[in-house]
Amino acid sequence: LVAELVCLKGQSLGELVRDRMAAFPASGEINSRLAEPAAAIARVEAHFAEEAQAVDRTDGLSMSFPDWRFNLRSSNTEPVVRLNVESRGDIPLMEARTRTLLALLNQ
Repeated sequence: LVAELVCLKGQSLGELVRDRMAAFPASGEINSRLAEPAAAIARVEAHFAEEAQAVDRTDGLSMSFPDWRFNLRSSNTEPVVRLNVESRGDIPLMEARTRTLLALLNQ
């Protein structure tokens, strides 16, 4: 499948990956040590509840919006909360939402 895609697109695998990464900028996993992780996650959920298009609690808290999304979950092996934020081609939006989420977590 990958070889077929490389052939069809006429690009190297590295170029295809770079294009996808540019299309969906991500924060990478950000770990935060919190005294009360459950309360922090609830605070984030309450803050974004009205504007979220979708909420999924399968693996922590995932919320999706028209141009971005995030996943927030407590680690099973460490006393940390893990945050991942992605946007659709908008690095400044991803960075702004990451700052907002971190501020909410650390209140």
